[in-house]
Amino acid sequence: MKKNMGNLDRAVRILIAIIFSILYFTGTVPGILGIVLLAVGGIFLLTGFVSFCPIYSVFEIKTCRS
Repeated sequence: MKKNMGNLDRAVRILIAIIFSILYFTGTVPGILGIVLLAVGGIFLLTGFVSFCPIYSVFEIKTCRS
């Protein structure tokens, strides 16, 4: 896997994952929607840490400098 995400993109994804987790675990977004947000947050967290997004590679998007 070649890095295709820049630092700003990574930071935004990790921040969104944290916000989704907080919303779920505080009970603000319960039920199925909460579980979906938690799953999406997990995907964002994973892709943020590895600096690779499979969807970006399909569409040949690259937000990193090199």
